Parts: sequence; structure tokens; C-alpha cells
Amino acid sequence: MSNLDVILEKIHLRHDPRWSARGVCVACVLELMDREDVSIVRKSAALADVLELLKIAGLVRDVFQQDERVCLHFICSLMKMLKSVEDLAVLEQIIQVLVQLLLDLKEEHFVQYVLDELQTQLCKGAGGKFFPHLTFLGKLVDAVSFLAQMLTTTHLECMCACMLNPDEALKSAVCYVFRGVWASEAALQSLPHTLRERVCVLLLHTLTHTCSLQLTINCLGLLLLMLRGGETVCLLMNQKKNPPIEEEEESQCTELSNQHCSLPLILKRMLLGGDECVQVVSVRCVSAVLTHFPSQYCASFIQADLPEFLFERLSSNNEVLLWSVYGCLLLLCEDAAFFSQCHSIYGIESLVRSLKAVFKLSNLEVQKKGLQLLTAILERQPTSLRLFPTVPGFVGVAEVVQGAVTSSCFRVATQAAQAATALFRLHHQSSPVHFGELKRIVEALTSRCAELPLHITSQRRRCFPDSESGQSFRAGVFLIQALTCFQEACRLAEECVTEASVKENTLIAPDKQSEDTLESLCVCLLHCCDTAYIPVVTRLCERVPSPQVLQLFFSVLSMQFSLSPSLTPTFATKLASSGFIRLAVEHKALLCSGNRHSSLNAACCGFLLKLCVCLLSQPRPVTGNHQQDVEEVEYVLRECLPSLWCRVCDWPSVLLEVPEENQNTQFCLLHLLYLSLLHGDRLLPDATVFSSVVNFLCVMQEQHDSLPPSVLKPALYLLGATQESNPDLDWAALNSISNALSSTPLAFSPLSSPHPALLHFIFRYSALAERFGMKILSSWLAGGLEPAVCGENKQSGPDLEKNVESSVLLELLEKKPSTILSLLGVLCDDDGSVARQAVQVLRCYLQAGRSCSSAQAHLLKPALLKLLQRLTCDSEDNTVLGSLILEVLCSVQNNLPAQSNMDNTDFKLLYHVSNLVGKVKCNNSEFLLPALNYLYCCLTLCPPHTADRVCVCVCVRVRVCARTVVSMLLSNTGVMELLQVVLNLLSSPSSVISSSSLICCCLLLLSSLITLQHTFSAQVHKSVCLELEIVVKALTFHKRHTDNLVLVCVVRLVQAVLDVDLSSPVVRVSECLRLHRPLQPVDGALHPLGYTGATSLVTALQSLLLQKQEMLLNASVNCLRSLIGFLHRRKPTIAQHVVCQPWNRFLLYSLLNSGENLALHPATLSLLTLSAQSLQTPLQGVFSRSNMYGASIFWGERVSSFSAKFRLLVHWSGGVTQWDSDVACVCVAAEKRGVKELRENTVHTLKLLLTECSAFSLSEQLNMRVHSLLESLDQLPPTETNTRALVHIGSLSICPADFAVNTHPFTQ
Repeated sequence: MSNLDVILEKIHLRHDPRWSARGVCVACVLELMDREDVSIVRKSAALADVLELLKIAGLVRDVFQQDERVCLHFICSLMKMLKSVEDLAVLEQIIQVLVQLLLDLKEEHFVQYVLDELQTQLCKGAGGKFFPHLTFLGKLVDAVSFLAQMLTTTHLECMCACMLNPDEALKSAVCYVFRGVWASEAALQSLPHTLRERVCVLLLHTLTHTCSLQLTINCLGLLLLMLRGGETVCLLMNQKKNPPIEEEEESQCTELSNQHCSLPLILKRMLLGGDECVQVVSVRCVSAVLTHFPSQYCASFIQADLPEFLFERLSSNNEVLLWSVYGCLLLLCEDAAFFSQCHSIYGIESLVRSLKAVFKLSNLEVQKKGLQLLTAILERQPTSLRLFPTVPGFVGVAEVVQGAVTSSCFRVATQAAQAATALFRLHHQSSPVHFGELKRIVEALTSRCAELPLHITSQRRRCFPDSESGQSFRAGVFLIQALTCFQEACRLAEECVTEASVKENTLIAPDKQSEDTLESLCVCLLHCCDTAYIPVVTRLCERVPSPQVLQLFFSVLSMQFSLSPSLTPTFATKLASSGFIRLAVEHKALLCSGNRHSSLNAACCGFLLKLCVCLLSQPRPVTGNHQQDVEEVEYVLRECLPSLWCRVCDWPSVLLEVPEENQNTQFCLLHLLYLSLLHGDRLLPDATVFSSVVNFLCVMQEQHDSLPPSVLKPALYLLGATQESNPDLDWAALNSISNALSSTPLAFSPLSSPHPALLHFIFRYSALAERFGMKILSSWLAGGLEPAVCGENKQSGPDLEKNVESSVLLELLEKKPSTILSLLGVLCDDDGSVARQAVQVLRCYLQAGRSCSSAQAHLLKPALLKLLQRLTCDSEDNTVLGSLILEVLCSVQNNLPAQSNMDNTDFKLLYHVSNLVGKVKCNNSEFLLPALNYLYCCLTLCPPHTADRVCVCVCVRVRVCARTVVSMLLSNTGVMELLQVVLNLLSSPSSVISSSSLICCCLLLLSSLITLQHTFSAQVHKSVCLELEIVVKALTFHKRHTDNLVLVCVVRLVQAVLDVDLSSPVVRVSECLRLHRPLQPVDGALHPLGYTGATSLVTALQSLLLQKQEMLLNASVNCLRSLIGFLHRRKPTIAQHVVCQPWNRFLLYSLLNSGENLALHPATLSLLTLSAQSLQTPLQGVFSRSNMYGASIFWGERVSSFSAKFRLLVHWSGGVTQWDSDVACVCVAAEKRGVKELRENTVHTLKLLLTECSAFSLSEQLNMRVHSLLESLDQLPPTETNTRALVHIGSLSICPADFAVNTHPFTQ
């Protein structure tokens, strides 16, 4: 700072140094300001230095306090300069110096002096010369707090006159001064009413005619301050005709008073301006008016069409403007005229566009404000006026809400959920209803709920509002609003379900699948409730239960039962099994006792009632349903649930009370315990439930009160379900239960629709089983297997075991064998449909391998005989029942102990079955198959049949029984004729395919008859004709189109015929067509087969060996053995010629190198054993080793029967040296697998082979291996097997002994 700038050298010497401060002489400054010859630039520099001094607190004040006159002179000089200086920058410096000086002096009289000077200047004249003074006054008012109140006395009158000046800059300065006055509450209180009214008139007039932006801004700023007071608001809004003010002094004011300036129109014009700052203030002015008197002045703004212009302003990107417009529209929509004049319909599209743009910004407050406006419009829109006349309008709002609910800010998401709640009202839905959009909103809301933090609270914590607890509270608020929204969505779905006009979306073609359907929305609601809301709310209830949350939650759960009827049963079952009965009861007792939270109590009761009724109304094939029981339970629950406030742990004490007035309450508790336990939720320990129910029943019996069936059923179920972990009941308790069951009509008794637990409970006690066993079984069977009862399908054993009802009975039969007595009673006494079910269960029980003792068989057979006799006398077609009975008979025969003998009942059964078979037509395979199966079982399982092969000594009585069975069947011409008809089907490949099971059964039966007739020389009344030509063709040419099982049975029949040398009274074998007369010696020796037939049969059997199927391998080997034996007995040279063909050696070589399984197959071992047995009488025609190198064929696995053929070849070729390598191969395979891993039949045949081989001259090494293996086999423990057991292949029963590889020595 230069001293030359602030010191006048010519006069400074006469100035007292006390006027200097830090190089600045105040006296020089004073004289500098007064002199006209000093340039304005120098004065400006001096003022700048003074400003620097004024920044130092108290420095200038200390100088001027030496003489106040100097200070006043300096102030006066500066104020004169305000009028003379035209440079705006210098004027700004002068104003700053004056303001800072007055602030530094802190003397009121200086301020008063300045005001007086300003008053004098303002009253002297008019014009723009007053502008600097008014500007200075405005800034001084801002700086000095008490100055505004000083102005209210006399100074404002002059400034009001300035408002009539056409200079808008001057008016702007005046408005700035007025703004300072209205900003002071103390000044407003002392402001006269007339002056206040005059300022209002002047302000409105100025705003009406203003042209400059500065004046507009200052006027609006003043207006915004004036609108803080309610009285001023009334003055501004009611200026219809301004009162005359000083008409005698100011003619201009007279003219102004007669003009009408409407504030709504003025603000409307301000909104049309292009300046966003003006628009923001204008909108806030409207909001200020409506904040004070919304009901009084909303109509004025609406009539001025202000909402229309506000909606247009929503296209702006200015966040402040958007926030202000949102708030203003929120106030306007409180008036009904806003909606009646369709402003909401007009502006909804603009609002949606604005919200979509706002969500791209980061200002969350603006987003929240916009959503509040949307919510208010959706909530207050009258139902008579559709808010969305077009579909795109609704879709746009739905998209906005969907995006907003996913916001990371809980406040925004909560407000969006509130908007969605309003959107879910029926009158807002477009036509057709866009269920897809509603579904997407629900899914978005649910997704946001699933992301809620683990710790949620619905109660605000006053401490630390911005901490984690505050976030948890906001999450809790959002959850409450989300539940409210979800509840409204469910209510909308309920209304749509009952509203036929909105059920279907008419825009979707009937054959098109779409998510935009009511059904998809209902499914979505159920899914969201299940996957999101239930976990979140239950997690919250585990910490701090909230009555508000629970009330909404249970209301939502109740609504789910009316949305998706097809899914409701599954949902109800899941709720019950997840403990929701306990959840509702416990929270009801915790929060609603003492008549607290009545809405929560009502919600809990409604939920429990709907849940229980739904669970009881579900169609249960096991337990059944009675509509009357459901209605009774519903009545009890509806009456008792509202007053049920005791916790679950207190229920036993309630049940122990003497039933008086609280009897229905006890019934209610039993129903809740029953439904909970039925679905896996144990509300109380089993011991507590058991003892409580027993005591309850005993007390009821003592009071001579009969229990309603709807109560007796759950009570008995509770006993049955908890019995296992409790001791058995005593006589008194059983007597109470028995009396209760006896006093209840069967139609309504629990026995008419029993539960599995009740079934087991009844048969646990013999006293109950004797009285009620047949009744409960009959009811169980009558309500169980409906398709089988109607004859629609006959379930097989495995399928029946998968059936819930049958598996329960099978389990009961397994645990309580005495149950079979009651089941037999049902068989004998009930009608055909129930008896059919009993037979089917018995069949499954026996076919599943359950043991059948002689005592059980003794009980079963008479009952089955009675049914069979009834079936014989019945004229109706009972094919299904008959087939079931016969299958049970087969199973009984199969499961009998090995030492069992046939008695009189068995012969009666056989007689009736054989007679029925003779009367049935061949095409009735459904009946014939089990009937023929039974006949075959009787033949194969009787001791005489097996004695031929496995027993040496058979008692005379057993042989007589077996001969009787064979004679009875052979004397039945109907059976023989049926066998003939079925045999004729072999000539037609198509018939074989369609009737394969029946053909198999007939062939097996005929094979057994041939064998047993030969054994016992039984008399034959009618023979069957067998054409060998057809049989050979079936085995040779039709095998590719024939089932393997049919081929096995055909081979078995051929074997049986060959074993009797093609000569049996049972079968007349016709000669082959290729035999020519007179017969050649060879054909005569082999008649009726002939040489060509023999070779063809050999070829067919060799080809069957290549099928690699277990039973076919064994049957083919046995048949080949029988064929060679037949040839050997008739013509040994032919046998030698047949087996010495080169193809046999090639076949053997290929099959013996097909894997370990074939080498150890019983068929292979049996053939090798047979060759060893025949070495003592070798024949000619030995194969040379060179022949075996002609082919190298690999046939895969399981060709063990081909090794059996090798045994035959060795038998007829002689010599050990040609097959010792094959024996070594068998030894290697056995050593590699281990003798302990071999099956019993393999062990048996291997022993025979090694025993035969040890008698020949083997190589030393091979001989040692053979003896070592024999020792290992001898050390194996013996095993017992039931050779009489049948195996089931489909619906066919087969005796494995008929297809076991024959290991007996070959008869030469």
C-alpha cells in the first residue's frame, strides 16, 4: 500500500497524526472525497485502502471515536457520492465502505442518521438517482439485524411510492429492501396492516407488468417470504378489488387500486417463462399458498389450469425444479377438482416420463418425491374415472413401479411399494387386464424382499438413527409396506377370480400359452409367498415378533387358499408340516391375550380356520373325508379360536379338565393336535399327547358323554400315532375306546375311513381286532384301490407295493400275521369288489416272498375255495376276480414248505380250477393264464414231480397224491382240448406274438404232463397231437420274431417228448412231412422224427445256443442231451455221425474262448462231465486238431451252454488228450474267481467234472490243480435252497428245476 494514494501532501502536514492508522490518514481521505478536482480513480483507490483497514476489527472505529463529527462528515460525504458518482464499480465500493463502517462503529445513532438522510433523499424527488441509495439500504438491511424494524415506522411509505416508478431497476432495489423487512419476524409484527396490504397490491401489480429478469426474481423472492404468513396469503389471494390508498395524494395509486391482479394467473405466467430459477420460485410460491390453506385456494389454482402447466414442467432435467413441481402437485391433488377436471389423466403420462428420467439420476429425494406424487394420484383417483384409458399408460406406470421397488434405497423402495399397493386396485386395471405386468411387479418386490438384511426391526430406535439400527428400521418399514402391497395384489387376484369379465385375457388366442393370465398371476403369488415372504417373516419373528408384520403376514397366507385351488392342498400341507399351526397359536397367545391386537387375533384365527378346513377337505384315498365332519370341525374352530389364548405347553392341562363349558375348546385342541401330527409337526411330546388323550377319553366315558365322530377320529389317530413310544393301554382305557367306537354309527365312524395309524392301533390289541378288525379292513379296502375295483387295470405285485394303501396292509401283515384272519373274513363275507382287493393284497403279500406257514395256508385255502365256488356258480363275468384268486393260489403253493403235502382242500381247488379252464374260451387269456399257472404249479411243486429228479425214496402217500393230481388233469378233456388249441397257434407267427404268455404256460403244462404220466403210467382220456414239422420250423425259421421265453418252452416240450422216445399217450407225435414211403432203414429207426428231422433239430438247437440267454442256454443243452440220447438208443451210428460234424468243433472253440463266465457256466461244466463219463466206451470219428483252426470266432459273454455241447462231443469222440486243455482252462477260471464266489449249481457241476477227470491220466500239473480245486470245493459249507420255489417272468410262473442243467450220468 502506497502512502501517496491516501495522503494529500499539500494539506497532510496540518493534520494531526492521531488521524493516521497504518499509513492511512483519515483526514486526507475525508478531504480527498470532498474535493472535486480529484479524479474518481484516485478516490476509488482510497476507498479500497479504507476497506482494507475496515477488515481489521476496531481499527477504524478507534480513529473515528476521537471525534464523532469527523465520522458523520465522512458518512455524509460518502452518501453524497452515491448521488454524484455514476461509475457502478465505485458505487459498489462506496456502499461496501458505508456498510462496513456502520457495522464497525456499532452505534445506532449513526444508523439512524443514515436512515434520515436516505429518507430525505427519497422524499426530495424521483428517478433513477435513488437507485444507489436503495441498493445501499437493501444491503444495510441485510447487514444490520435491527434495521428492518426501524424501517417499518416511516421509511417504507416512501419506498412504496418508488414501486410506482417505471424504472424496473429501482423497483428491483425496493423489492430487495422489502425482502429484508419481511425476512425479519420482529419487523413484520410492527408493520401496519394498511402498509402490508399496500405492499401486497404493489407487488402483485409489479409482478403483473414486470419485464426484467432481475425485477421478477426479486419480486418472487419477496413474494415467497410474504407467503410464509397466513394473513399475507389471504391478502394476496383475495385481491379482487384493491382498496384506495391515498387517492388524494397519488393519482397513480388510484388507478392501480382499480386493477385486478390474480396471484394464480401471475404464477401461471411465471411458469411459462424460460428461466428455470423463476419457475422454481413460482412453484414454491404456489406450494406456500397451498401449505397454509389447501382446501381454500386449491380450486383457484386448478381453475387457472396451473396443474397442466406444472405437468409440462416435468420435462425439465433440473432436480430442484422437479422436486418443487412434485411437491406442488402433491398439494394440488388433495382437492377433488384436480381429478374431476381430469388433470390426473392429462398429466399421468408426463409424470411417468419424468420418473423414468429421474431414476437415471442420483438424487434419491427427487425420486421419492415423484413416487409420492404417483402414489397420491393412484390412491385418490375416483373409481368412476379411469386413470388409464389406454393400455400403454398402465404399462408405463407398471414399468416405473417395477424399477423403483428394486432401488437400493429403502425409502425409495418403500414409496414405490406404496405406489404399487395403489396400482393393484381393480379400477386402475386396463382392459384387458395386464396380468403379466402385475406379475413382474410382484416378482420385483419379492426379489427386493429376499435381499433384506438378516436383522430387521419394525420399531424405531431413537439413538443413532443413521447407524445400522436405523438401516434395520428402514428395512422393517419396507417389509411392512411390501407385505401391504402383496396383500393388495392377492386381494386384486381374488376380485379378478370372482369377476368373470377380467378372468380371461381376450387378446390371447385360446391355443397360445402366455404368462399374461390370471392363473399365472395366482401361481406367482403363491410361489412368492412360499419362497420369499415366509422365510423373511419367520426369521423376523424368531427375533422380535411384530404385531403389524404378523397381522399382514397371516392375512396374506389366508388369501392364498382362494387363489389357486389346484395348488392349495400342497401349499396347506407344506404349511402344516412346517409348523405354521404352532407359529400362529404361539404368537396369538403371546401378543393377543388380554384383548390386545384384535386385528392380529382376527388374522391368526382366519388363517388357522382356512388352513384346517383346507387340510380336512383334501381328498384322501387313505382316510377319506366326510363333509359333515368338516362342517362340524369348522364350526368348533370358528367358535373357539378367537378366545384360544393359551400356549401349546398349557394344552394338556386344558384337556384334563372336566368337560363343561370348555368342551368345545378341548375339541378344538384335539383338532389342532391331530392336523399338526398328521403332517409331521409334533406340538407336544408323544408321551404327553398319548396320556392326555387317554385321560380325555376316560373322562368323557365317565361323564357318559358320547364323542362326535369328528372328534373321535382325531383322538384315535393321536393314540395310534403316539402308541409306539408308550406302554400298552390297560383294560379301562381299551373299554372306553371300544364303547366309543361301538356307540358311533359305522357310516360316520373313524372305522369307515381309517388312517394307517388307526389300522395299526386296532390290530395292536386283540380285543379291538376281534370286534372291529373286519370292519376296518373292509372300509380300508373299499376306499383304497379304485382303478382295480372298477376293473380298469390289474396291478402287479411291485406296482401294488408302491401303492400307499396296499403297502400299509402289507406292512401290517408283516408285523401282525394274525391280521390275515380278519382279511380272510373279508374275503368270505364281503362283496366282490372288496373281496377282490383283499385277494390282490394277499397275492402281493405272497408273491413278495413273505413266508407262508402251513397254518396260514390252512386258513387261506378254504377261504379261496369258497370264493372259487361262488365264482363257479356266479353267472356274471368275474374274470378279474377269478384271475386274482388263481394268482393267490399259485403264490400259496409256491410259498409252502418243502415237506407240505396236498390235502382234500387242494384237490377241491384243483378240481374247480381245471373245470373252469375247460369251460373258458381260448381268447380269455386274462383268466386262462393264472389258471394254467396254477395247474402247472400243482404239477411242478408236488413232491412226486420233483422226486423223479431230486429224491430217491418217496413215501407211498405222496406218490398217490401226485398220481391223483396227474390223473385228475388228464381226465379233463376240456383242459386237453384247450392245450390242443394253443398248440395249433405255433403254426402262426402272429398268434405266437399276441399270445406268447398263454402259449408258454400251455407248453410248460403239457411238458409236465408228459413227464409225470410217463412216471406214474396214468390213464389218458384224450391225447394231444404234436406236429414236429411245425415245432422245427418255429425253432429254425421263426425264432427272430418269437419271444425267447416261447422258444424256451418249445425246447422244453421237445425235450420232454424226446425223453419218452417220441411215444406218449399224452401226445401223438406226427411224422415229418419229408419222410418218403417206404421208409428208409434210418428213417424207420428214428421214426417219427426221421434223419432229416433229427439233423434239422440239431441245427436249430445249435443256433439257439448262440442266443446267449440264460434259460435258453440251459433248455437247449438239456434238449440236445435228450436228442443225442434218443439217437443213441435208436441208432448209435446216427448219433456218432451227428456229433462228429466239423461245425461242432468250430462252435466249441469259439464259445470256450468267450470269457470267464462261459467257462464256469453249469452247462459247460455239465457237458465236460458227461464226456468224462463216456470215455470208458469211446467211439470212432475223432476230430483232428487241425480242424479247429479253420475259424476264429468271438461270441461275447455268457455262452456257457456251448461248453455243455462240447461235453457231448467229447463223449462221442473219446480220449482225454483232446480236451485236457479245455479242462485246464476251466481250472484257471475257477482259481481266478475263487471257489467262494461260485454259485451253488456251479459248485455242484464243477465237483462232478473234477471227480470224473481225476479218474483219467492227466498231466501231472493238471492233475494237481484238479485235486487242489476238489479239496477247496469240499471245504465249502453246504447251502440250502428251495428247489420248489417258482420264479415270475411277467405274469408267468416258471419252475427253475425244469430248466436246470441236467447233471445225471448219460444213459447209453
